[in-house]
Amino acid sequence: MQASPLQIIVKPSGLQLGRSGETIELYIVVFNRGNQSAVINLTFIYGDEFKNLTGWSSPPQASLAIDPQQASDEIKFDLPIPVDALPGTYDYTLVVDAPVHYPEDTPINVPLQLKVLLQEQTVVRVNDPTFSIKPSSNANKPLLFNNNESSLPVQVIVENRTNRVDRFRLTCPDLDEDWFTITYPTTGVEGLGLSEVSALGLNPNSQGQILLTFHPPGDTLAGIYSPTIRLYSENSPDLVLLDLVYIQIPTIYRLDANVQTLLAQVSRSPAKYELSLANQGNVVRELTFNLVSRDEEQLYTYQFQPHEIRLLPTKNSITNLLVKPKPWWRRPWLGGGLVINFQLNIQDKENFPISNTLPQLSFVWKPRPLWQLLLLILIGLGLLGGIGFIVWRLLHPDPARLEDFAANSSQLVEGQEVTLGWKVENYPQLKRLELNIKGQQPIEPKIYDFSNGIPEELGKSDANTTPPCVVQQRKELICNNVKTGIKAQGKYNFELKGFYRQGAPLFSRLAQTEAQPFQVEITEKPIAQVLDFKTDKTQYRKGDPINLSWKVGNSLLLREVRITGNAEDGTLLSQPFIYKFNQGAIADPKLQNQCKEIENQQLQCNNISIPALKAGKYTFLITALSNNGSNKNSAKKTESAIEILPKPFRIVSFTINGSDQPNQELKEGTTATLSWRVEGEDIQVKLDPIIGNVQPVGSQQLLVNQAFPSQIKLQVTDKSGKQPPQEKAFAIAVITPPPPTPTPTIPVVPEATPVPRF
Repeated sequence: MQASPLQIIVKPSGLQLGRSGETIELYIVVFNRGNQSAVINLTFIYGDEFKNLTGWSSPPQASLAIDPQQASDEIKFDLPIPVDALPGTYDYTLVVDAPVHYPEDTPINVPLQLKVLLQEQTVVRVNDPTFSIKPSSNANKPLLFNNNESSLPVQVIVENRTNRVDRFRLTCPDLDEDWFTITYPTTGVEGLGLSEVSALGLNPNSQGQILLTFHPPGDTLAGIYSPTIRLYSENSPDLVLLDLVYIQIPTIYRLDANVQTLLAQVSRSPAKYELSLANQGNVVRELTFNLVSRDEEQLYTYQFQPHEIRLLPTKNSITNLLVKPKPWWRRPWLGGGLVINFQLNIQDKENFPISNTLPQLSFVWKPRPLWQLLLLILIGLGLLGGIGFIVWRLLHPDPARLEDFAANSSQLVEGQEVTLGWKVENYPQLKRLELNIKGQQPIEPKIYDFSNGIPEELGKSDANTTPPCVVQQRKELICNNVKTGIKAQGKYNFELKGFYRQGAPLFSRLAQTEAQPFQVEITEKPIAQVLDFKTDKTQYRKGDPINLSWKVGNSLLLREVRITGNAEDGTLLSQPFIYKFNQGAIADPKLQNQCKEIENQQLQCNNISIPALKAGKYTFLITALSNNGSNKNSAKKTESAIEILPKPFRIVSFTINGSDQPNQELKEGTTATLSWRVEGEDIQVKLDPIIGNVQPVGSQQLLVNQAFPSQIKLQVTDKSGKQPPQEKAFAIAVITPPPPTPTPTIPVVPEATPVPRF
């Protein structure tokens, strides 16, 4: 065979390794060994699996022009692996073609493989051992397990690329041991009983094969399995070499069904059958059952026990079928009985095919016994007697009768309306109803006129409500929720009388019926009750927090708590402090941890702080408002007055000409600047004896003379008299400066005038 004039070098050749998200680089060099220049085309052939992996709808191409006995430049192709690529081995082909210059020697197909590694696998270096699996598989091209064969062999090709002899061991960590068998090549000494082959030994830079045989158990479900294969190296125990094998187990839908008749001739009990099911396939079957009549009418009801079955592969199950004939009057009186025919059907919830066809079934409904025929004759005679009785009853109708007269409740709360209910038997005879209510105040009787049917106020309804009175079974009038308007507190007695026509229509007379009277008590509305109210102490400084604590009963009715502080003169400390509650829980999130329910719907709130805004004596009042619409509120005062003391005042500074020395000397004729600063509230500041009352902060300039006082005091007093006065004074001495010394007079000597010379 003549050698090809083209030589192709692919780096890396054969199997390329990579992980999802990486890009594989493929380098190709073409040598033209022929005697003519040639144009060479490089293309790739992708299968569907490889297209799905790389996302390339059209493969990359390249065209080269190479002179004879020359090599092309290195051509680089990038193969990006998507980040969501599934591990596996994917096949593709490099096609080298020169249709113009070497038509007889081309195209040349170079098979290649791309192996997507698991993320957990160690990065494989040039000198690390590696392995591959034949035949290759991936998520889109699994290996098909033939159900007619007992096993699926796979060859694991191991390559020792190191410079040392190494031994390799194969495992499948994802599978049970009954799933696979690993066979290592023999070494020739096993027959002597010296050792058992448990690994593959390879010399440096050599290859070997391990046979991996898959034989899934018989109850394995159909589907695609991807077990992990790991190769261990004795020289490099930390090296993680992994790969996946994709195995597809085809679906088998075989389901065996058999019906056994247990009881086929019935009179009163149902016919009985037993349905046996065996799942001979490899899918989970979820089965339901039904019957289809083969007669013109379906004269039966049926029940499966159980009515649904879930069958795993290789499992059996039984369901019992009970078929009961109906209706009872269709049972034959004479003859050989009634044959009822039907077909049993099996349905799969997943619509998997069911191959077995069940036989058609039937059972016999036996004829009635003779005594039932005699009973029928007696019933006919009884009907004649019954008709006569009915005629008599039409001439003598039953009287109207009041029953079940009661209120919605015998104990109500103020504001809730008393509603009544009653039942009238044979209400068409009724002419009127009279309702009498006796309470603390006289109440007019209520009359309901039934002369023209149900009164409008008892039979009136709208689109959203039902009328108070409705008719049932033609002669029974049932009334519920009949309003009385009674809501006030007190005890009430209710009596109901009915008047009706008694006797034949032509000779009737007016009669009366009464219901059992009863009493309803309406009690006062409960309210949230203040049980305790106190402060943590009796004296505070202005601006300090006043900690209040209280206890409220019926806390679920609490809507709002108001705190007010009243001075001795009747003035308010400030605006009321209001705390909102919702079903007994304080609405302010800042105070939620300070209030808790202790027992019997009692709410305890501790250390609720309000500011002490004004000095004086105050009495605090707590008022609890309820959420049930009651006009009454519960309030409680503190046991004793709370005193709020003013803030302590102090003289911050008092200076003369910027000096605070207690003894001062001032020169006569100069100006003295007094400056002062006092902190406090409700105070009186006085400069004695010169100026008098002044502001807490200020300054004053005074002329120093012989009348200047020898002492100046800054006096501060509390207007309320709660704090002792404070003062600060200066002792002042006025110094008279000495008279000025006279300046001596010096005589003026006249200046000599020069005599001019002539």
